[in-house]
Amino acid sequence: MPAPTLTFGFILATIFGAVFHLIFGGDVRRLAIFLLVGWFGFLLGHLLGGNFGISVFNVGSLHILGATVGAFTLLFLAHFMTRSKRSTR
Repeated sequence: MPAPTLTFGFILATIFGAVFHLIFGGDVRRLAIFLLVGWFGFLLGHLLGGNFGISVFNVGSLHILGATVGAFTLLFLAHFMTRSKRSTR
């Protein structure tokens, strides 16, 4: 059984990716990309928050602030990398 902190972090990262897709739109491929990037960014932000000692908005051992910043940073990067380029004539 996974730890409650792991489950809570997974749920938050999934919500971040899904809401980001709801706001910026796209097809199913972009939803999958946003979910994967949200999970990876959340994990990366959590690890960096722990390494740099950021202890704001911690829930147990989960560094919420660092994880949120990491998730949204990578989500915006993925958004700009996957947006369609429309030509104007």
